[in-house]
Amino acid sequence: MRTTVQIEGAPELILEKAVELGLARSKTDALRMGVFALNKEYSIIKDMELEMVGRKIMHEKAEMKRKGLKYLGKEEAFSKYR
Repeated sequence: MRTTVQIEGAPELILEKAVELGLARSKTDALRMGVFALNKEYSIIKDMELEMVGRKIMHEKAEMKRKGLKYLGKEEAFSKYR
């Protein structure tokens, strides 16, 4: 996802200071760190890995449906290796 954000005032100062102190390589990295801190503080997503895998599977299913493809069964997938 690409997002353009315009930040002014205190948040801008905080981002600049985080980079200046070496806490983040860039303001973008500082924003990413803030998002993770927000999730840690409020447990927005409880199991990050499970959520990421679920989204990947949903994306793959949508892509396969769009292309008219179907999953291979176990036997069908291994048949060419026997």
